[in-house]
Amino acid sequence: MLGAHILFVDETGCLLIPTVRNTWAVRGKTPILRHCYRRDRISVISGISISAERERLGLYWRFHRKNIASDEIISFLTYLSRHIPGNLMVIWDGCPTHRSRKVKEFLSSHPRIYTERFPGYAPEINPDEFVWAHLKRDASNATPDNLSTLGRLLVKSLYRVKRSQKLLQSCVNASDLPWRKK
Repeated sequence: MLGAHILFVDETGCLLIPTVRNTWAVRGKTPILRHCYRRDRISVISGISISAERERLGLYWRFHRKNIASDEIISFLTYLSRHIPGNLMVIWDGCPTHRSRKVKEFLSSHPRIYTERFPGYAPEINPDEFVWAHLKRDASNATPDNLSTLGRLLVKSLYRVKRSQKLLQSCVNASDLPWRKK
């Protein structure tokens, strides 16, 4: 598919329960993260886009308050097709949701969206996985009280990555893709 935008797509979930990472503290004063043990979550689907000429990278995302299913995948693909002109080559993992009947029907009625799957379990070759690494690092040790606060934290992190071509390029370079641009 010549002249297509390439999109690396993946999903993740973020809980109100903090991700704990090593941090700096005064000797003898171990940091304590106080939080209410609630498993409320925000599910995120995102995609790193590479323009047809591979000169510009982009980042697109959508939040959901439930697990990402066929309807959310279709909504995201519709969102992408409205914001990115021309043909789209979506490369994603073999998640059963991506192969659902509803998604297949949607794709068959939208010929400018073409999909390919990554082989087996190979997160190391999906550049979007490294967006999640940035996101989860930025959200680590945070103790949001509610989903709105967590959402603002996630949006801030995603915008930080989106605005930086260097960070987006680092996500592509960190993947084990054989053709990546250095």
